[in-house]
Amino acid sequence: MIRAAVLDLDGTLIGVGQEISARVARAVRQLSGELPVVIATGREASEAIRFARQLGLSTPQICDGGAMIVDPAVGGPVWTAPLGPGQAQGIVESLDAKGAAFFATHPGGSFRSIAKVTHWNLTRVSAMNLDEHGADRMVSSFNTNPALNVVKVFLPYNGLWAVDFTRSGVDKASATLEMARMIEVDAGHMVAVGDSYNDLPLLRLCGLGIAMGDAPDELKAIADYVAPPVEEDGLAVAIEDFILPRLRRL
Repeated sequence: MIRAAVLDLDGTLIGVGQEISARVARAVRQLSGELPVVIATGREASEAIRFARQLGLSTPQICDGGAMIVDPAVGGPVWTAPLGPGQAQGIVESLDAKGAAFFATHPGGSFRSIAKVTHWNLTRVSAMNLDEHGADRMVSSFNTNPALNVVKVFLPYNGLWAVDFTRSGVDKASATLEMARMIEVDAGHMVAVGDSYNDLPLLRLCGLGIAMGDAPDELKAIADYVAPPVEEDGLAVAIEDFILPRLRRL
């Protein structure tokens, strides 16, 4: 039984144009009339809230790669799993020393340069705009730290990669478990849709998993259904052809 849906944002809800297509918007709104729909994104809170409001979603939404859950109605966090201050400072200083662009979030906003950092209460740090080889090297260099969760993420809007840093054990799956408690739905009764490496834990957690057509092979291998790519309205196809028919059979 499907009782909730968890949807990735970049590469799933939106593509290169950074907009939700009319067909996808209609399908998501139809689905949200049947059950809670949650966006789970590596982006910051303001982006999760913006797209949730655009779709009329009232359920708590997941952002910062699973380090924060926000309420779109009030526009603020209801749960966070921050990095330790020492962890956050170490990551930012290391990225700055490497000359890497970064984006660091906290419950009140974000920092984009070390000169602007006023505190180390950060939820997520992302190294930005890397080529894939550079992203792989960065993941390898930080993965020796067991206190961190480090994952590369494709950026469909520019064709480059980011590397996301959260506290160990903090990812889209852990946040989905927390959100599931809030809405009183077991994760085994959820369907998840994603397209990148940071969606692997999410698809493994949920009862049903859908991979987008542009997803890496690792994601497709564990999916129950592979949708067309985002530019072909793949999420709408997945909702229309895979999710809604299962609801109607109940």
